Amino acid sequence: MSYNYLPLDSKPLQFQQIKHLLDYDQLVSITFDAHEKIMRCREYLNQKMQEPGKMYYGVNTGFGYLQNVQISLDQIEQLQYNLIVSHSCGLGEEVPKQIVKLMMMLKIKQLSYGHSGVQIQTVIRLMDMYNNDILPVIYTQGSLGASGDLAPLSHLSLSLLGLGDVYFKGEKIPASAALKKMNWEPIHLQSKEGLALINGTQFMNAYGLHCLKKAEQLLEMANLIAALSIDAFDCVTEPYHPSIHKIRGHQGQIETAAEIQCYLYGSEIANQTKSQVQDPYSFRCIPQVHGASMDAFKHVLSVFMQEVNAVTDNPNIFPDEDLIVSGGNFHGQPLAINLDYLCIAMSEIASISERRTYQLISGQRNLPMFLVKNAGLNSGFMIPQYTAAGIVSENKQLCTPASVDSISSSNNQEDHVSMGANAATKCYRLMLNVEKVLGIELLTAAQALDFRRPAKTSPILEELMTEFRKVVAFNDADRILHTDMINSINFIANYKPTNSRNN
Repeated sequence: MSYNYLPLDSKPLQFQQIKHLLDYDQLVSITFDAHEKIMRCREYLNQKMQEPGKMYYGVNTGFGYLQNVQISLDQIEQLQYNLIVSHSCGLGEEVPKQIVKLMMMLKIKQLSYGHSGVQIQTVIRLMDMYNNDILPVIYTQGSLGASGDLAPLSHLSLSLLGLGDVYFKGEKIPASAALKKMNWEPIHLQSKEGLALINGTQFMNAYGLHCLKKAEQLLEMANLIAALSIDAFDCVTEPYHPSIHKIRGHQGQIETAAEIQCYLYGSEIANQTKSQVQDPYSFRCIPQVHGASMDAFKHVLSVFMQEVNAVTDNPNIFPDEDLIVSGGNFHGQPLAINLDYLCIAMSEIASISERRTYQLISGQRNLPMFLVKNAGLNSGFMIPQYTAAGIVSENKQLCTPASVDSISSSNNQEDHVSMGANAATKCYRLMLNVEKVLGIELLTAAQALDFRRPAKTSPILEELMTEFRKVVAFNDADRILHTDMINSINFIANYKPTNSRNN
């Protein structure tokens, strides 16, 4: 485990810091400045609680439709406890552990601003859990993405009370047992703490960040694999000339064309005289299609990084202004819309990839039908394309926007919700699908390129071929391709090209 810490306070985090947090198993810690802000806000709230007759939503009142029910001071801890246990209504699959870690980090980050009223012990416990790899069991279903991610964040918070289950050093055990192992007492929640813990967009945001991290890597691999397919299909290279893209001006398109040219530089195959004047759109329009997805990625990333550095619970406390203000920063609409947008953008990467796979197995350009010797006796790469087509079709269904839906809840008090949690979980599924389709294209393009031998592609693509052939051999005759496909998908997840902008 690394002993480097990611500092958390009101200073903005950058996307690179979040990637490093996950890739290098960093620990987290609030700064001294954050510690002071949390303490000052808690002290201010304690003072406000002594004012007779004052009602503050979620601090000394009920929740949602029960906002007008005042709670006596001697019942405050019970109120917050009841909130957590009653809202722990998640169902479905367990949230992946990397996303749970992101949720915990984001919750600590939000609380570090000193606008939430929590006690410092609660934040320290969340840090200690993160740093000791004690991860709450959270479920994918239950959030409407509006009053915060109530159900998922409640399951996250249960462990503070010694309730629910956690993964302790990789083993799933009751949270009470984990606390006992660590000699920790359960947290006794003070006023507003339960609401501070479960109001917020950390479920949606964590999923989105995980998807964006995956999308960044897939967009780069999509360009690299597309370049391999270009040579495998013996395409002309004029469509990637910078003059074409400069006069249209879309930045993603310009960058994609430049990257494709970089990957093809020095290719013997690319410099051969071609028999055709133009190639199908799935090759010719790679800069336009991949580039549009890249531009969408950059926009979505900017929205999510804004949310990373935001306070999204309710009500918000401003000690310096002597204000406790109730609003709706927990509403997930900005994330929901952009998660749907990211789904559409990344779905197109898979869609055009599948079309290149289809062209490569079609028997054109002096390639054998289905890229196999003795076609007929052997089916070759016929069925991987079926699989890719089925996944692309599934992606179209996953692109149905969640953010246009809304169902009223809490006796119509919460009458418009974002459904951002559903957008988040389907985006996660779609990212895995895109990786699978690109894996099938890589498998197919490598097979096709080997039929071009002894001609060589570029040094960068030859390096790709060399590394890929260490895990997937050339296919001489029919065999179980499932294994090859899995190996190709795993290869994509871990490969970094020599000139990678992410190295």
